[in-house]
Amino acid sequence: MTPALSPAELKTRIASGLLSFPVTHFDADLGLDLASYARHVDWLSGFPAAALFAAGGTGEFFSLTSREIGRVVRAAKEASGATPIISGCGYGTEMAKEIVREAEAAGADGILLLPHYLMRVPQEGLFQHIRAVCASTGLGVIVYNRDNSICSTETLQRLADACPNLIGFKDGSGQIGLVREITRTLGDRLSYIGGMPTHELFAEAYDGAGVSTYSSAVFNFVPGMAIDFYDALRAGNSAKMGALLDDFFFPFAKIRDRQPGYAVSLIKAGVAAAGYGSGPARPPLTTPSAEETAMLKALIEKVS
Repeated sequence: MTPALSPAELKTRIASGLLSFPVTHFDADLGLDLASYARHVDWLSGFPAAALFAAGGTGEFFSLTSREIGRVVRAAKEASGATPIISGCGYGTEMAKEIVREAEAAGADGILLLPHYLMRVPQEGLFQHIRAVCASTGLGVIVYNRDNSICSTETLQRLADACPNLIGFKDGSGQIGLVREITRTLGDRLSYIGGMPTHELFAEAYDGAGVSTYSSAVFNFVPGMAIDFYDALRAGNSAKMGALLDDFFFPFAKIRDRQPGYAVSLIKAGVAAAGYGSGPARPPLTTPSAEETAMLKALIEKVS
């Protein structure tokens, strides 16, 4: 395995290109299939992604034990070559610190701190939680703003002042006004990542708000096309982006929105269609129907 990056190195790296989060592979009995997972990560690492998130949201972080997260991160790190691996992390403070220890031991380059479990809490609680997780590790930490964990600009500024290894802010809230205030206020103190489901639908709006990169779910099964879209965004090629939105992303989102949870399980169906079968999703997620899978395959063929 390559040595872990320093927080400063990771901050620079994640700002340099497209990011993605491989799905976690399971066998028919819903146990980890790390051999299949490693083959998939090895394939994805052949494309110019700036970093990969192992056991992230699309990697079914919420369905994994802390020990499994460590095993997934290690498999990703061993298969990814020079591509940095950032581990998913979350739940309550003590559980998050336990996951950090597993990720560190597995060779992770950084931590993506997903929302804590269930409760809506005041800003002071978010500050204490995120600061404690940052203080528990020397790895670079990216905070994921979404759902019940929405940091205000003031809280994020306090965290940036208190936590030298807080290096990134990822947004899945869709609150563009808040995002713009954060990027304007904190400037180059952090790297900024778009994290909306099928973020390509939002990429131009986020780019205007100062968020120059994002994580792409469809990179899991159409990595070349995902890179083409990202390159078009960076080049300001609206015609190219518009064509890909019309041909793939808009109809893909219509299939995705048929059932809750398809933002993960439809991606797994795409990975299987690409020849890197990832197995079923763990409950409570469900598997797309044969009709929906056929619709997805037709979209893949259209842009391949």
